[in-house]
Amino acid sequence: MSNKEKEYWILWNQFYAQIGPIRFEQLIKAFGSAEKAWKAPAEQFSRLGWGPNELSLLKERENLTVEPILETIIKHKATVITREEEIYPVNLLQIPAPPPLLYVRGELLPQDNLSLAVVGSRRATNYGKEVARALVPELASAGLTIVSGLALGIDAEAHRAALSVGGRTIAVLACGIDQIYPPSNASIAREMLESGKGAIVTEFPPETPTYPANFPIRNRVISGLSLGTLVIEAAEGSGTFHTVASALDQGRDVFAVPGSIFSPYSAGTAKLIEKGAKPVTRAGDILEELQVGDQIQIRKARETIAPDPEEKKILTILGPNELHVDEIFNQSELDTAKVSSLLTTMEMKGLVRHLGGGIYQSSISN
Repeated sequence: MSNKEKEYWILWNQFYAQIGPIRFEQLIKAFGSAEKAWKAPAEQFSRLGWGPNELSLLKERENLTVEPILETIIKHKATVITREEEIYPVNLLQIPAPPPLLYVRGELLPQDNLSLAVVGSRRATNYGKEVARALVPELASAGLTIVSGLALGIDAEAHRAALSVGGRTIAVLACGIDQIYPPSNASIAREMLESGKGAIVTEFPPETPTYPANFPIRNRVISGLSLGTLVIEAAEGSGTFHTVASALDQGRDVFAVPGSIFSPYSAGTAKLIEKGAKPVTRAGDILEELQVGDQIQIRKARETIAPDPEEKKILTILGPNELHVDEIFNQSELDTAKVSSLLTTMEMKGLVRHLGGGIYQSSISN
């Protein structure tokens, strides 16, 4: 995608509250690009089934320019990722109607595909906080990225617990990327960014306030980024159930922590377990159910055994291609014995795959 086309995606996303991801995708398909859609006359949108409310938005295109939006994004050291880009989260791309684009502070990494949503009551009890402090560090240390909503209570404890062991954590906002909600958790957000161990993500355009209606929309992204959702503590009727419903709709696992029968904040988790959520009393319950242990160990091994300069040169030559050893030799300007030795070592490290017949392929991004 060109930078110019991306700017038109950003412009269209200013109307996100009115058109949403389904209509957004519809207009891209109908016109072939965001730019063509932006420049199309209003009457052409009637064939898309747009009603008076949506059609009235089109008049606003004349007064909307991308420069002030980009200035806000740059001011807050954010980036924009569209769902057309390879770095868009794989898990999120698989949900129904994924966000057309994400505004991101910090960095989303491939390892974040191995992630777990941790959610619960804003009015967390001491028990709930202790559970978060017991389970999350072990899950984060095992290699899972912890995803939550930066809310008070369990969300905040989950983010802190992941950071406490140098784990990765992602906060999903229900407002624009230029804000932190609630403001009282700004210190957590700052630690996530300054440590390089976290990212702050939202699908809402800059300057979007934290409307109550945004929370269920945001919650589907929390579960959508994750392989499963862990509910540590929740009363019946809690907003946490929006995240649970989204996880189930997305075909993701739901886990719940048993609590005291005397606590109203454990009534919701008890109900979830009764309806089939997997009960959790230790981190291993989740790791075993998600069956991510092998993936984590492979990833950690590859991170530990990083390529040296000569190996990096071989990987650069390979790129996304399948090349014969002779071609690698010709491009590397190294002697044949050295190239053969490097390829053997790199195969043992899991950096390349030998496809047979002297053909090699990089596996560093897998």
